[in-house]
Amino acid sequence: MVDRQIVERGVEDGAVIAAMRAVPRDCFVGEEMHEFAYDDTALPIGEGQTISQPFIVAAMASAAGLRPDSRVLEVGTGSGYGAAVLSVVAGEVWTIERIAALADQARARLADLGYDNVHVVHGDGTLGLPEDAPFDAIIVTAGGPAVPDALVEQLADGGTLVIPVGSETRVQRLVRVRRHGGDLVEEDLGPVRFVPLVGDQGWTRPP
Repeated sequence: MVDRQIVERGVEDGAVIAAMRAVPRDCFVGEEMHEFAYDDTALPIGEGQTISQPFIVAAMASAAGLRPDSRVLEVGTGSGYGAAVLSVVAGEVWTIERIAALADQARARLADLGYDNVHVVHGDGTLGLPEDAPFDAIIVTAGGPAVPDALVEQLADGGTLVIPVGSETRVQRLVRVRRHGGDLVEEDLGPVRFVPLVGDQGWTRPP
């Protein structure tokens, strides 16, 4: 999976590549999905949500420019797979999930697998976690109509925010926002398809 779907498609970050090799994706999907766990495709995880395709997980982590001491906020925990990958690369990870059942499952799964530098929070990810900010990187795994102001405010100086943004709920552009003092530099990384980012500063309700 890593060689064909990630390295050959241009991901060069050695720490991210190593994390993708280390984290067992099959542990983050149901038994009925095990045979597809290492395909480069999103898979259903229940509650109308999906686990992102491996390439996208790797590409977003790479785009965030993580360091071993990075404090990372992930919006959209899902099954916990992305948080597990981030936890191998970064120092500490906070991840927010709006669906309580998924948050509970991910918390238990990550603990069972030994990812003890991940904190799973049930709540509105579009509002971030101001009490734990600032973050060196923020990665949003759902597509919103715009970049939430709350997340921008919680980005550390020199930090990076990676988020899918688009006026339609399932077609977006992947955007990278970098903070340099009081200035923000935004970059378009290309087209993507994500589930909707639902919350106070996202879509008001699922489509």
